[in-house]
Amino acid sequence: MRVTVDPTRCVGAGQCVLTSPELFDQDDDGVVVLVDPDGTTDDRRSATLAADLCPSGAISLAEDTPGPG
Repeated sequence: MRVTVDPTRCVGAGQCVLTSPELFDQDDDGVVVLVDPDGTTDDRRSATLAADLCPSGAISLAEDTPGPG
């Protein structure tokens, strides 16, 4: 799983930090900061919930895909 954030979309609601503090934080202006972009299997559930709860859609999740060969 790969987590990405778009700080320009963030409205500072803080739901991501409350839901998944191991992956997200906020800067002094309340804008999302990604602590661990790679996450782990254990973080998948909380990252998915954080993305679902984000009112601005600033959090994106993508599955890691193996390279060719």
